[in-house]
This record gives sequence, structure tokens and C-alpha cells, in this order.
Amino acid sequence: MVKKLKFYKNFKISSTHKKSILLIGNFDGLHLGHQKIFKQAKIYSKKNKLKIGVLTFDPLPIMFFNKKIKNYRLTNKEQKLFLLKKIGVNFIINKKFNRSFSKVKSENFIRKIVFKKINPKFIFVSNNFRFGNNRKGNVEELRKKEKNFKYKVVKLSPLKYKTKTVSSTRIRKLLQKGKIRHANKLLSRNWSINGFVSKGRSLGKKLGYPTCNIKLKDYIIPKIGVYSVKIQIKDSKKILNGIANLGFRPTFGGKKLILEVNLFGFSGNLYKKILKVYFCDFIRSEKKFKNKFLLISQIKKDLRKAKIHLRKKIIL
Repeated sequence: MVKKLKFYKNFKISSTHKKSILLIGNFDGLHLGHQKIFKQAKIYSKKNKLKIGVLTFDPLPIMFFNKKIKNYRLTNKEQKLFLLKKIGVNFIINKKFNRSFSKVKSENFIRKIVFKKINPKFIFVSNNFRFGNNRKGNVEELRKKEKNFKYKVVKLSPLKYKTKTVSSTRIRKLLQKGKIRHANKLLSRNWSINGFVSKGRSLGKKLGYPTCNIKLKDYIIPKIGVYSVKIQIKDSKKILNGIANLGFRPTFGGKKLILEVNLFGFSGNLYKKILKVYFCDFIRSEKKFKNKFLLISQIKKDLRKAKIHLRKKIIL
């Protein structure tokens, strides 16, 4: 059951949430490395009888400073908040990252925001955490101010999987290489996107395989190609099997990147519905076919592979 929590858009938090455990970071993906930090925070919470809060930022600072970065997120805002609720935090401060906030000096961030407005007992941060104007603040600075501002910094060693650190950057690279199963292991769940079904050219329907068209928006773009997927329609608990093509549809001269999803055994209109698409296996790269008949023949092969893939145990 998802725990009820308090959501703040600024630093004006209730006195009941002060003197708590505070975790600071982007937490994009809420992967195994992040989960390690939360598990440790729960131990501290139980031992000291303290609530757990999260300070996170929207948009992600890297996307704010570099407007050219459009596709970067592992999770959108809605997904991240859901996962934080599932983890069991008591409150979230989702601070809008803007120009004025980016100019706050690291010392003022500690004194005026962390201490005066949140006043935590413990602060959990990752090893590479940076903050303040020009990212001058670091974990060492936080530690130096511990006694002055009555908090204790907890910095955990990064989690490693097969000798390499588990990080959001590593997972993005795996997705871009089509190594979806490896990425899913580091996430401890299937990577998924929430998408709005938009009007398309009905090409799939004409080929005998109707699809739902979904735009990726700010999500990281995984390797272009065909995937076996599971699909959940918003407000429905039922999860359906399916196949998805992420690409430009070169056989038909397509220019825009689109995710097309075909749901097995489903008949109905999903236009304007929100779907959650879980990526399970990479089947093949996208290619241009000489004609639609060769494409249909390949689709049949892809469907057989997808159905075999989906018989395997899926993380979700």
C-alpha cells in the first residue's frame, strides 16, 4: 500500500516535519543506489524515531542550465513522487529550480534554507552531491558546518554492480545501447514511461496491427527499435502484454520520433488515454523495408519473439 505523505512546493514546512531525516538529491530513476540510501535512512528513522523527508528539484538542474537537453529523465515527476511514496517517506519538498535559486550561495543554502527552514537532525547525500551557486558547495562543506547548525551528515559509499557504480548516468547509457534487461536490474523494476495516446496516421491499423502513438517528451530516448513491453491503462490494475516500436517509421518516410504500442488481445479506443509502458526486452533495431509486405512479414517474426520474451519472469 502506498503511504500517504505531505507534499511541499517550497521550504515553508510544518513544524512536525522539522528535526527529521533529510535526503537531498535529484533521485532520477530511484535505482538500487538510491534505494541503498533510503534503506539506511529507514534504519536511522527507526532507531531515532524520526520522520524521513526528501528535498528534490524540478526541473533537473542539468536540464535547467542546458536548454538543449530535452530527453534526459529516467522518471517523470509523477513517477518519481509515486516511487518516493512507495519507499515510505513522510514528506517531499519539490523545489522549483529557477535562476534565483541557482544563485543562492552554498553557505546561504546551508544556513538560510537547510538550517533555518528545514532544520534536519540528519542529512543523507550521495558522494558527488554539489549545491549552491556555480556548484561550489560539496559534502565536505556540509560536514564542516555540522556543529554550527546541529545536524549530522551521513554519506554512504556508492553501490556497485559488477564492479561499476550504480548511477542514473550508467542506466541512461544502458538504455541507449538497448541493454534493457541490464538497466532493469539496476532499477530493480522495469523501466517505464507514462504517455498520452495521441492521434496518428493509422499506419499500424492499415497493416493489420493497430497501435497507440505516444510521444516521449522529456524521457531519455532508449535505443531505436522494437521492444517487448507490458502496458497498463491508467486507473486500471490490469497489465497487458504487447510490442512497441520506437522510431521514425522509415518505410513510410517518417520524420518524427514516436513510440507505437500494440496491445495483444485488446480491442477498444485508447485515444487520449494515459498508458504506462514497461520495457521488457529489446528485439531488434529499426530498419527500412522495400515494401509494406516485407514489413508485415518482419512484424510477424517480431510478435513471435515478443511473446516468447514475455513468458519469462518480468520484474515490474
